[in-house]
Amino acid sequence: MTDLKAATRAADISWQDDVRAGVRHVHDLASLPLSPAEREAAQAAAALHKVRAPKAYLDLIDWNDPADPIRAQVIPSPEELDEAEGELGDPIADHEFSPVPRLTHRHADRVLLFPTYQCAVYCRFCFRKESLTSIGRGYTREALEPALAYISGHPEIREVILTGGDPLSLPDKALAEIRARIEDIAHVRLLRLHTRVPVALPSRITPGLVAALQGRLMVTVVTHFNHAREITDATEVACRALRQAGFVMLNQSILLKGVNDTVDALEELCRELMYRLGIKPYYLHHGDLARGMAHRRTTIAQGQALVEALRARLSGICNPVYVLDLPDGGGKVPLGPCHVEEQDGQSWRIRGLDGQVKEYTEIVGEGSSCKPNASS
Repeated sequence: MTDLKAATRAADISWQDDVRAGVRHVHDLASLPLSPAEREAAQAAAALHKVRAPKAYLDLIDWNDPADPIRAQVIPSPEELDEAEGELGDPIADHEFSPVPRLTHRHADRVLLFPTYQCAVYCRFCFRKESLTSIGRGYTREALEPALAYISGHPEIREVILTGGDPLSLPDKALAEIRARIEDIAHVRLLRLHTRVPVALPSRITPGLVAALQGRLMVTVVTHFNHAREITDATEVACRALRQAGFVMLNQSILLKGVNDTVDALEELCRELMYRLGIKPYYLHHGDLARGMAHRRTTIAQGQALVEALRARLSGICNPVYVLDLPDGGGKVPLGPCHVEEQDGQSWRIRGLDGQVKEYTEIVGEGSSCKPNASS
């Protein structure tokens, strides 16, 4: 125990220094190698939507490349001030499905729990950016009591998803308290954490953090890598620590124009996630209708073409599911291309990954038709 405390203390100093040396406020943009015009535009956008990035993540940026994919994700741009008609402050209806503060219950067997509205890095495309804060609305026991009581009173809930904000930006003690409180609710089986910390602040994955999450519950960590340039020696070490703790590792990316909207970029990202980090590519999200993000969204047709090409290049285990999170709270709907060209009774014409259309005839035994359960 003493060795763990000492290791955690030393590791905590490292990641906290990383945060302090990064960008935490609008005025910190002055320290970045931006032209006067770029700095003025970035400050104007940051005044509308907050800016934050640890030094480790900023160090990945090639400042000589205006189209650098890391820069595009965290440095404010003037396009963010151009809000398109139809963009939303709450793109996936978190608030509409929030029966108590800090909780969203959109699907029967799982809930989103928001222990904090703070992040280690503020992504420009974030669909919850209007809820995020640099100060205030952090974790307190009292703030979570109504949400925990709600979970306890709904036995259909099997899975609790910690999101926010970024749950791994919390201190180890807070994470351990939250995990223990959820563990005490007998019908909850799995704890899921959605986080950018292993990407943007990998030094935060300390022995103490890992220990804080270990207990009765199955734990799944869903990371958020968007480009292969984000995968480094440091992120490899962080993700290995999480895997060795027994946590299931998944990744969800966002399809972003100018960042990862080419087959080559997505192929490299998905291969490196699986082969180097041991993380299963889980979802590729179509860009949500967050305000000021029209310049980063592709069309759905472009996304479908990309994932169809990706399917022909990668093994199934490396392929994410392309989804749209419906604005009315209808959930994540798969958008992948349909390979069925025609169907007549039990005869099908299906286009293969090679582009060739083949005939396929179903052969089924009598009584094998599927009838919906009357209670479903």
